Amino acid sequence: MTDAAVVREDMGRTVTETHTTGVRGDSGPEVARLVASRVLDVPDFPKPGVMFKDLMPLFADGTAFREVIDGIIAYHGRDSFDAVVGIEARGFVLAAAVAYATGVGVVPVRKAGKLPRATHSASYALEYGEATLEVHQDAFTAGHRVLVLDDVLATGGTAEATLDLVERAGGTVAGFTVLMELGFLKGRERLAPRPVHALLTV
Repeated sequence: MTDAAVVREDMGRTVTETHTTGVRGDSGPEVARLVASRVLDVPDFPKPGVMFKDLMPLFADGTAFREVIDGIIAYHGRDSFDAVVGIEARGFVLAAAVAYATGVGVVPVRKAGKLPRATHSASYALEYGEATLEVHQDAFTAGHRVLVLDDVLATGGTAEATLDLVERAGGTVAGFTVLMELGFLKGRERLAPRPVHALLTV
């Protein structure tokens, strides 16, 4: 249920900022409301027919961003992982912050051709095309517990490819967190039985 929506022009594009009540998420309604209040819907981006969920207002709000990072760490426990993976590109922002706060390393999972050394790669279909992700073959030591972070879970293709890459590179997936889950696209079901932690589910 929405209690307010603000429609405005941004760089010639109409964006909708929605403030919600009755929202839900795996870390409780308070965190879910925080995330929901800082999401902008941008239509027809990156291609016509796609509604892009822009989380940059959340990243730009220092207090809100800190609460989100603290919430991710509290949910998993700061001693439950040895490294943090960020999925290109907004996942990098989350992963770097969580890694810094917990004193562990951060590993990027990148689009094809962006990493300089030998990689594992995985191609997958996503809601508006196809993509290939890569991770360095030596990114983890055997049994390394890895927390994987991204901004949005949609169909689950990106997440599934990333979790597989972590395991192929020798890591053990310790958890997977997203800021927002688009529940109607059934990404959580695709990833089962792996657990998904979403701060906001819409």
